[in-house]
Amino acid sequence: MEIVVDAMGGDHAPAEVIKGAISAVRDYGLRLTLVGRKDAIERELGSPPEGITVLDAPAVIEMDEHPARAVRSKRDSSIVVGIERVKAKGGAFVSAGNSGATMAAALLVLGRLPGVDRPALATVFPSRTGRVVLIDVGANTDVRPDWLRQFAVMGSLYAEKVLGASRPRVGLLSNGEEETKGSQLVQEAFPLIASSG
Repeated sequence: MEIVVDAMGGDHAPAEVIKGAISAVRDYGLRLTLVGRKDAIERELGSPPEGITVLDAPAVIEMDEHPARAVRSKRDSSIVVGIERVKAKGGAFVSAGNSGATMAAALLVLGRLPGVDRPALATVFPSRTGRVVLIDVGANTDVRPDWLRQFAVMGSLYAEKVLGASRPRVGLLSNGEEETKGSQLVQEAFPLIASSG
């Protein structure tokens, strides 16, 4: 599987991104495509090792830009070009850059899965009993009860299929463990999640 990496995203890009890419190819045998300003990538990369290719994308979406506007106006940005590459050839896209723009580009270029009204960002962290998937970690500021149910399903499937959890346990973050506690949103979402299977 090809992994497309936004070489222009994140702190100290492209240098730090390229260091990570070289390590990933060397240590894990991955096949990566670095997307971004070709001259800057090649200058930093030198002679590319086997397993790394470079895809030119002259524009960069900065961290302070409005996500949807930037995606629409910078079709030649590393984020948009990278996600278009994934649509055309399959694989995965990784960026440490503007997460809102990455999400907007994924929605505009790839679309949504059936049954998913809103995408969500997830992170995995360790706990005393294994790994925990926390979803949504910043993509959505105002959500609806059914979206929380969808997030629960997506997080559960990720825990099962990617992390190998045989029966993932789903929790709804609230200010107490009783079903009657929490905001109106939490109280409306709880029965939807509980009955979702």
